[in-house]
Amino acid sequence: MEPLFTPITLGTLQLPNRIVMAPMTRCRALGNVANPLMARYYSQRADAGLIITEGTSPSPNGLGYARIPGLFSPEQIAGWKTVTDAVHAAGGRIFVQLMHTGRVGHPANLPPGARLLAPSPLAAPGEIWTDTQGMQPYPVPTEMTEDDIAATIEEYATACKNAIAAGFDGVELHGANGYLIDQFLNTATNQRQDRWGGSIDNRIRFALEVAKAAVAAIGGARVGMRVSPYGVFNGTAADPDMDALYQRLAEALSDIGLVYLHIVDHSAMGAPPVSQTLKDALRSAFRGRYILSGGYDAARANADLAAGKGDLVAFGRPFIANPDLVQKLASGAALAEADPATFYTADAKGYTEF
Repeated sequence: MEPLFTPITLGTLQLPNRIVMAPMTRCRALGNVANPLMARYYSQRADAGLIITEGTSPSPNGLGYARIPGLFSPEQIAGWKTVTDAVHAAGGRIFVQLMHTGRVGHPANLPPGARLLAPSPLAAPGEIWTDTQGMQPYPVPTEMTEDDIAATIEEYATACKNAIAAGFDGVELHGANGYLIDQFLNTATNQRQDRWGGSIDNRIRFALEVAKAAVAAIGGARVGMRVSPYGVFNGTAADPDMDALYQRLAEALSDIGLVYLHIVDHSAMGAPPVSQTLKDALRSAFRGRYILSGGYDAARANADLAAGKGDLVAFGRPFIANPDLVQKLASGAALAEADPATFYTADAKGYTEF
């Protein structure tokens, strides 16, 4: 049997295949609460070995995009429970991705009283969509104080407990793509001179403290992290210490006991590639499961799994227009093309209906 379709354990879970549905922002959570349309979307894709949800904020401060879900209120827990119930009823397994957007947001997208926080008072480049004011330039965020950092770490821990209450099998901490954890890791977004910035050990401190809090809350077998070395999304950039930073991070996350490390390589979409040397070094440094991602098809996924380059492979955009992607990958059937015009709209078109 091809490696992609062989079972594997992930913590206490038994996955029937090694296909992961990658987290993808889809902006259907009206009022920042998961809903029946989202339950339909995820349950349609329950054949995946593991589903990782769209980015879900652990805090009102992290709801930077329009119509993204949260996991900090009773209503949000109840909303997500309808999703996890539907996925489990369809035989699936599902982790929630906890994504605090940090500086990548706008006050028009935040609830009353929430604040746009970041490691340093540096605005993200470009503009962001708001439902009430259209496209708007990114504002300068407020630099986080020690109290802000401590409170945010606690919000992650509480969101992990909320995830289990909502029926999730685990959580993925979003440490990639220029969002809050990545903002601490990256020198283009972190110019702090205190214990949270500067050296490698200081810049990885926030990621590690969040990971420790998550593991203390729900156990390492239920916690993974996604990272994006050499990513350029949301104004991040490489520096000479990048390889060393990610190797040190992988070693420390392994020691903390995370169940998986999920590597983003967006070179298929035009971003700088992550070298195979670094990928191999991270795989050696991290003792848990290792998820590959980035422009995969079945042939490349099977080849990389057979070569021992990873344990599971994440597929993103192919899942959008192909809810039956697992069956299509197994049979070699042609894949439907997704319509980018429907990626971030609010209704069923291009989401659950095609």
